[in-house]
Amino acid sequence: MDTPAPGQMNRDVQGHWVRLETLTRVRWLAVAGQIAALLVARFVFDLEFALVVCLSVVGVSAVSNVISTFVFPRSKRLSEIEALLTLLFDTTQLSLLLFLTGGLNNPFALLLIAPVTIAGTALQLRSILILGGATMLLASLLAFSFEPLTLGGDPLLLPDLFRFGFWLALVIGIVFIGFYSRSIASEKHALTEALLAMRMALAREQKLTDLGGVVAAAAHELGTPLATIRLISGELMDALSDPEQAEDARVIREQTDRCRAILRSMGQAGKDDLHMRHAPLQAVLADAAAPHTDRGPQVHFDMLGTAGSMPEIQRRPEILHGLRNLIQNAVDFAQGHVWIEAGWTDTRIHLRVIDDGAGYPPNLLDRIGEPYLRDRRADDARNDPRPGYEGMGLGLFIAKTLLERTGATVRFDNCTNPDRLPRGFAGPRCGAMAEVTWPRRAIEADARRALGENAQIDNDP
Repeated sequence: MDTPAPGQMNRDVQGHWVRLETLTRVRWLAVAGQIAALLVARFVFDLEFALVVCLSVVGVSAVSNVISTFVFPRSKRLSEIEALLTLLFDTTQLSLLLFLTGGLNNPFALLLIAPVTIAGTALQLRSILILGGATMLLASLLAFSFEPLTLGGDPLLLPDLFRFGFWLALVIGIVFIGFYSRSIASEKHALTEALLAMRMALAREQKLTDLGGVVAAAAHELGTPLATIRLISGELMDALSDPEQAEDARVIREQTDRCRAILRSMGQAGKDDLHMRHAPLQAVLADAAAPHTDRGPQVHFDMLGTAGSMPEIQRRPEILHGLRNLIQNAVDFAQGHVWIEAGWTDTRIHLRVIDDGAGYPPNLLDRIGEPYLRDRRADDARNDPRPGYEGMGLGLFIAKTLLERTGATVRFDNCTNPDRLPRGFAGPRCGAMAEVTWPRRAIEADARRALGENAQIDNDP
């Protein structure tokens, strides 16, 4: 069964982020606060209003909490519609309580913003608009229709101008806080989804890296019993006088030799993979670029070291997958050529991946490396039938995050400076450029550790 993409998983749980228990706890706090405010207003400040009716309205919220506690399990998560209806109920209950206690003359009318804020962090845009519109409608009704609070028989009313200003502040607050909460929540959810995709990609790369060790171990373990079978079959060939039985023994020995040959090749592949845990810089770059070298654009490699021989670096999954994503992005948008330049000094290892495409849009250049950006340019948009996140910036985000985990500094730019053109450049234009710089000690291989690993591997039968 196929594993759903992170984006699909996010859409599948959209609207199920809020537990009913969370809203129930918030409602209990609201009930306690409303009762306290009503009692203080009546018995401390001697304000006159329909206390019994107001307590009945508060009681409706308390009863609804009790019912939901007994009917639904504590782990119940609300769907989009259920969460919207719950918040609409809370808004209506609060509006009715405000109607009985002075409308917008009551300073607690500010709490009408609270359900909209919750919706902005947990619900989709359509639900936010519905709840926000209903809240603004109720606030508008409360500005003109309400039961006034009285003190000593005199109604307590704000001047019309103040009441209009309070209404306007509520409307602006509902719009601003609702959309502000929505923006922050959307950014958080997008980042969470992108990090999930990065972990899945890294896990796949790690499995491929570990496969060589598993193969080598299997070849080592199976070598001894196969050697025993080969020895015994040889003895049977010499001991059996029946030609048919001797022929059977000979076939057994031949098939045993064939199995040993297959395991030897598998074991060598596994050893090669383990050897490649530490590989020359050019070999790692070639490995990262291998899936994309035959996709159309020509990939050029250029080694520009200035300090001694080429360094051996760790062949870590983060490095391989990060570089592979950078190269894939360059190949996707290149017109005909991609340049991979690597250089090193005594202290640093530097890498550039350059293509001859249209480059990054200047207005998005500072945001390259964030998840879910749109295509570089409209004229470079491509219809790709494969599922994934091509053109949405997720690949560059994954590459940047993985490489930075290895100690690298990653920077994206357009190749506009003539002094920074790739060596041998002869194309009409130089497009996007990704630069990766490591401290040399962060990824350089430990030669003694590499030799120790190799010595253990060479003990295969």
